[in-house]
Amino acid sequence: MPPSFPAAVLGPDRVDLAYWREGARRASAGSGAIVVRIGFVSVSAEPRPVPEPGDPGVSGASGSSGGAAGTQPPRPLVVTGGIAACAAVGSGLAVLVTLTAIGWITAPHVGIGTGLGGVLRTSALLWLVAHHVGFTVRGAGRIGMLPLGLVLLPGALLVLAGRWVVRVGSVTRLRHVGYASVALAFPYALLAGALAVASRTAVAAPSLLQAVAASFLLALVAGGLGAARGLAPWSRLAHLLPARPRSIILGMLGAAAILGLVGSVLAAVSLATHLPGVRAASDALGPGLGGAALLLLAQLSYVPNAIIWAVAYTLGPGFAFGAGTVVAPTGTVLGAVPAFPMLAGLPSGPHPGGPAWVPVLVLAMPYVAGVFAGVVTVRIAPTPVIEAAPLWGFAAGAGTGALAGLAAAFSGGPLGDGRLAAVGPSGFEVGLVAILEIGVTAALAAAAANWLILRRSGTRTSKSSSTPPAPDSGPGSGPGLGCRPWPPWPGRAKTGVLTGVVDESDDADGHRIYFNPWATADDDHEDEADWSGQEPPASPDDW
Repeated sequence: MPPSFPAAVLGPDRVDLAYWREGARRASAGSGAIVVRIGFVSVSAEPRPVPEPGDPGVSGASGSSGGAAGTQPPRPLVVTGGIAACAAVGSGLAVLVTLTAIGWITAPHVGIGTGLGGVLRTSALLWLVAHHVGFTVRGAGRIGMLPLGLVLLPGALLVLAGRWVVRVGSVTRLRHVGYASVALAFPYALLAGALAVASRTAVAAPSLLQAVAASFLLALVAGGLGAARGLAPWSRLAHLLPARPRSIILGMLGAAAILGLVGSVLAAVSLATHLPGVRAASDALGPGLGGAALLLLAQLSYVPNAIIWAVAYTLGPGFAFGAGTVVAPTGTVLGAVPAFPMLAGLPSGPHPGGPAWVPVLVLAMPYVAGVFAGVVTVRIAPTPVIEAAPLWGFAAGAGTGALAGLAAAFSGGPLGDGRLAAVGPSGFEVGLVAILEIGVTAALAAAAANWLILRRSGTRTSKSSSTPPAPDSGPGSGPGLGCRPWPPWPGRAKTGVLTGVVDESDDADGHRIYFNPWATADDDHEDEADWSGQEPPASPDDW
């Protein structure tokens, strides 16, 4: 059984997987061949084990056929990435072909196509739409208002593919995760480009450049996350980061989670308020049983878009649904909208309905998210530099604002070249307003929270060290001249900084070397002889 070493011995970028792999081999010893499933495709999970140089079961002669007959080297990352990319693409296409075939059978008049070729081309086009690839419809213009919920399908498959590449490719270091993700993303982008060319018809033509770029980025990010997760749990990966970047990232994610929760509640309340209109729009379409199921799936795929639009509404800029329209807390101006049931839940009227305090509460939610981001940032890693705390809080808030602007930019898009060429929120406006609202609030909250943390820590330290015991300066009191006790003062590190506080002014990373100018070589030998068998006192009472 291979030995297992702690992460501290292996280094911050090395994760020992020998013990985990040994457990996986034992768990699957009685179940036959080991396979891995990426969606609906099953492939070999790992190659034959590679013998160690000192393995007694391997012949020492390198040219003997008996020693090499039972072994097989691990697959290269290029081959493993290509296999995983094909499996991920095939699994996603299998799901979409099934749904498209159901729609073609139950509703043949929706324009999917004629015969099996039309079903396959439509499925390939939906697969590209799931990667947020726009397309151009003849006579209508460009379609860029795409459902973000479909991205979950290829994203989940790519995460599984990344974990499989790490396991089969014998990747054991975090620094090699980038190679594994590139090995997966490059063939995945090539397959996406081939599907973009194959799915072109006289009616719809997807963008080849966008297909290659979007699929490469999605595979790089999702595959990289899956590869990192295949090496270690998220908790261990998070602790590999330094305290300061980890605090900023967690503060940003916490504020983004609050905005997402508020957007979800706001979108659900709006749909519940306009439920009769939603039902009327569904009845007007008359999709039938199978069509109703597909219509429900289509609406569920647009749920992330609705949540992001609600977040833009909460931030203040709101969104548009056509030229000259706006949906914002200050009022709504809408024109004719397509007959899609979810669109019946849009607010109507020049003024928002309900009590007067509802718009105020809605507009206050981004500031609550900013306070949360600032407090979490300094709570994880306080700083003794008072001027630095607002900067770290603003960094977390600004990151949240940039994330909101990016999500807003991807949640909208054109629906042709006519009046609906501008649909959704403006990514620039949403990002700028979010950075100002959340970033400034997070900076103020971080400054206040950091001051409270330092004040409470200083009070506890002064109380615990108000009557420190006088250390004995005799020969048995401690090393050196006896002027420094064995343990540090309670509540403070050896450098004088409060315990748990990240010292921003420490340019030596906490390492200090103390030199005794009166010591001689003989004294050092005597000290070593006197103290080699002694242990430091366990508490100040033992001094």
